[in-house]
Amino acid sequence: MIAPGDFPRRSFVARRLAAAGARFGDIKGAAVALDFGDAAVEAESANRLGLADLSPLPRAGFKGAGTAGWLAKQGLEVPAESNRAARQPGGELAARLAPGEVLILGDLDGQGGLPGRLETAWTDAPLPPESPRGFPVPRRDSHAWFLVTGEHAAAMFAKICGVDLRPGKFDDLTIAQTSIARISAIAIRDDQRGLGPAYHLLCDSASAGYLWDCLLDAMAEFDGRPVGLAAL
Repeated sequence: MIAPGDFPRRSFVARRLAAAGARFGDIKGAAVALDFGDAAVEAESANRLGLADLSPLPRAGFKGAGTAGWLAKQGLEVPAESNRAARQPGGELAARLAPGEVLILGDLDGQGGLPGRLETAWTDAPLPPESPRGFPVPRRDSHAWFLVTGEHAAAMFAKICGVDLRPGKFDDLTIAQTSIARISAIAIRDDQRGLGPAYHLLCDSASAGYLWDCLLDAMAEFDGRPVGLAAL
């Protein structure tokens, strides 16, 4: 049986996941919660209200003058406006947080390799650069990554977030940089998996356990539950 402690990279909430009965799988050297015993039941929960931990999966960030232009030269579709995200051909997201800041979320099976490829391209670029290209920021280490899915997601968020995340008010691929459960967080709507409204949440890694617990507490009213990667 795979244990998170056997891997150099694991979730910031790995102990909570293990205590809840998670079964872990190895995705590119990281221990990821695949399910909690019954993937079919979790798939139903994901359609109603599910919470998945994606923290071990690849992601990257770039910040500074020239960031958007450099990423576009690497073949990415980068939104023209801040607080918008764009899907990439492999299922990844490029989320523009500010004119000079872009967050890259990898595909959910962890196999696409886009975040790592971009970090390598930045490192291998000749110096001095021909034009500004920003600098990488360690989003995989600095930020936890959760995904909230299902028809009751927006109603749950209404209890802990001041931004109206209902589908009629918060469009697909929209970003809110706001307070959730009284901590700073990034919410990105991403409905591409047929699970109803779905929201990526990123918060400071030091607050991961706190936010996880707050989300589970807020979800209880709607019979929400943790789900593994297999349910997505």
